[in-house]
Amino acid sequence: MFTGIIEELGVITHLEREKENLHITVQSSLTEELKIDQSVAHNGVCLTVVDRNLEENTYIVTAIQETLEKTNVGAWQVNDRVNLERAMKLGDRLDGHIVQGHIDQVGTCISIKESNGSWYYTFEYDSALNNITIEKGSITVNGTSLTVVNSGIHTFSVAIIPYTYSHTTFQYLKVGSLINLEFDVIGKYVARLQGLSK
Repeated sequence: MFTGIIEELGVITHLEREKENLHITVQSSLTEELKIDQSVAHNGVCLTVVDRNLEENTYIVTAIQETLEKTNVGAWQVNDRVNLERAMKLGDRLDGHIVQGHIDQVGTCISIKESNGSWYYTFEYDSALNNITIEKGSITVNGTSLTVVNSGIHTFSVAIIPYTYSHTTFQYLKVGSLINLEFDVIGKYVARLQGLSK
């Protein structure tokens, strides 16, 4: 379980395919504090630490084929930055919202507009999967907990303040960038219940 509050940006230093799996090496100052079998969210994708190299400050996680198909992990390249968050501790303040680290679908950045020191990003996603956003509701974009400021049938926008911009991968996004989306878990349950009651 995560909160969507990004701890730091990691750097991908190596990618290695092994059959249908992708082994991803990430350089991060968090490495020394990580343990084997620990869950870490990478751009919102919950992946398990399988190895560490303390001398190089790197660790390895493995993505299976299903993860590669349902997220933007398959598009990652060496030197890419990824948002990192360790699992929340029981009893900590929930500063973001409840994030599972299970990506619902991939979306696309279709607009970036600067406005008086902040930025408005608009994303598009396939509405056929029955995921929804609501005005002022929560959404997770590449693992970052955000509030929806404009909700459409298959689009939504978020406002990014300077701190979030400089401490997450939003600074690297461009129009056309693929992003991982995790919709609000409470909203998903409500939508499912409404569907069952019809």
